[in-house]
Amino acid sequence: PPLSGRVYGRRWLVLLLFSLLGFAQGLVWNTWGPIQNSARLAFGFSGWDIALLVFWGPIGFAPCFFFMWLMDKKGLRVTVLLTSSLMVLGAGLRCVPVSDLEIRKKLIHGGQLLNGLAGPTVMNAAPFLSTTWFSPDERATATAIASLLNYLGSAGAFLVGPLVVPPPNGTAHLLSQSNTQHIKDRIEAVLYAEFGMVSLIFSAALAYFPSRPPFPPSVAAASQRLSYRRSFCRLLSNFRFLMIALAYAIPLGVFSGWSGVLDLILTPIHVSQV
Repeated sequence: PPLSGRVYGRRWLVLLLFSLLGFAQGLVWNTWGPIQNSARLAFGFSGWDIALLVFWGPIGFAPCFFFMWLMDKKGLRVTVLLTSSLMVLGAGLRCVPVSDLEIRKKLIHGGQLLNGLAGPTVMNAAPFLSTTWFSPDERATATAIASLLNYLGSAGAFLVGPLVVPPPNGTAHLLSQSNTQHIKDRIEAVLYAEFGMVSLIFSAALAYFPSRPPFPPSVAAASQRLSYRRSFCRLLSNFRFLMIALAYAIPLGVFSGWSGVLDLILTPIHVSQV
């Protein structure tokens, strides 16, 4: 490995594409919670449906070790393209114009699951990306940016949904068929916009997202890694690592599950989605 690394200006483009992918994944994951009252009226969702639409995100982490193995063995480009293609397919399934509401709900659930499968990459690959592309003094900043955008996407759904989708009103006059159709049309406008955004990011990554720079930015980036199995076994036997992982994972899991169904929780005490 070289004694001194070399950084490239294109590293910021790589970081931008990855961060936008994380933003889109968070936005798509949290689509339904902030507009759950409107979604229940337009698509016939139950409270269980809304909770399950949020839960597909954590379920998508089940094959997370496969994505981490893929990143170690095949590099960032293959992993990011696979991840973004799952997101495109998932966002596209939610837009399929089927008149049968039962089939439409199943397609939406399937789309949310595919988007959830992108979670392991967009939430876990930031340190790997920063080590691969950035010098040691920039690594913490790059990791923070790439990690933060996913959460900003989830937060953005609380703005986008209620701003675009009108809430249902309790009066019989406003719950007419035309009003229900208007709410459904606005929800579909959000779904189409998110599909377009995800497709654009996928196209940009397909056009340019290299796995690594021609020369590594540091000795750490060029060093030989342990085998995947050996690394995994050593981490699981490291008590300090397990304590740090739990200290991060438990609050994050509670907060994410709570925020995804926040509107569902507050509806009984008459707090509107707006």
